[in-house]
Amino acid sequence: MQPLRRDSKPVDSSRKTYVTPFKLILLTLLVLFFAAIVLWKGARRPLAAATLALFWLLAAGWLTAPLLQLAQPERQTGSPATFASRTAIIMLGGGLVYGSDHELMPPRDVMARITASAQNYAACKRTAATCHVIVSGGDPQGRRATEADTYLPYLLRAAVPRADIVLENTSRTTYENARNVAAILDHSRYDSLILVTSAYQMPRALLDFARFGLAPQPFVSSARAADLGVLPRYDNLVNAEIALHELIGIAQFHVYRAIGWF
Repeated sequence: MQPLRRDSKPVDSSRKTYVTPFKLILLTLLVLFFAAIVLWKGARRPLAAATLALFWLLAAGWLTAPLLQLAQPERQTGSPATFASRTAIIMLGGGLVYGSDHELMPPRDVMARITASAQNYAACKRTAATCHVIVSGGDPQGRRATEADTYLPYLLRAAVPRADIVLENTSRTTYENARNVAAILDHSRYDSLILVTSAYQMPRALLDFARFGLAPQPFVSSARAADLGVLPRYDNLVNAEIALHELIGIAQFHVYRAIGWF
């Protein structure tokens, strides 16, 4: 296994986090609608009405809910994980956010992954000879701090020993998570693999790991839900963005596989 860093400091997990901004898919969609409204003079009113209706349906949750259902076919783990004599628990990164003191910390979804990984580790140690937690996540947000290194103190506080944690801190995408973890596993023999991540990321993650010949047991740490109502909610837009990101990622995977890029 790769060398393990020991110089991280514990961070307070109770600190308030800022709201995670949604990415570029909805913004791009809005820009396209605006461009169509400007260029297509004869259809400005119906296009404007369609734009307002679409974004209201997303922000009020009525369209976000079915998108989340598509992105999260399995919202919870059906049965407890199965441990063997040598077990690796693979936890995928999910970004970083700034706390109220402007220090980087895991977002809510990742805190659930950390808790699930620590609980699986504790259960594993009761039955297995070797249990490792592989934390995979680099710096896709360009924050000059890697996900794996930032998550480390939280795992330590959750009673996972440093000697049983392997950090993979160079991957920037789910595909790279799978590729880099597969390279680590090539140097160590495990009888059981458990993949811990959020419900929305699990389908794409399993596809990526299968690409490298790995079939880990899926363990869903948390799932997202839309908040249905009349008034628009920012969280619904965030959830819609996440769902669209994952659904587009799955389509991209199949296209890239078909043309030989993956």
